[in-house]
Amino acid sequence: MDWKIELIAIPVTDVDRAKDFYTKIGFNADHDHRVNENLRFVQLTPPGSACSICIGEGITEAAPGSVRGMQIVVSSAEEAYQQLVAAGVDAKPVETLSWGNFTYFADPDGNQWAVQELPKKE
Repeated sequence: MDWKIELIAIPVTDVDRAKDFYTKIGFNADHDHRVNENLRFVQLTPPGSACSICIGEGITEAAPGSVRGMQIVVSSAEEAYQQLVAAGVDAKPVETLSWGNFTYFADPDGNQWAVQELPKKE
């Protein structure tokens, strides 16, 4: 039996600001639905990913900006860095480590993301 991670909640203070941010950096806006006055569900998916994030109202009790260690894998960390910078994101220049090339950024609430280019297999 497969166990697949398909949705991760990201706590934010301003849903519309966060949705704008994530779509600006290339995430697809899959759903934006107000279920009731206490629940708004917004699902966003990075291009090519089988896992999405959700933001909204009534989604999580975690503090906005408290997420650390979210990671996205890309084919080119440098291209990802350039795309983030072009979108106005304060991304860190690419860092090369033995386990890959990385750039880092945070959303407007301070939730922190790593973007990894896996090392080339020899």
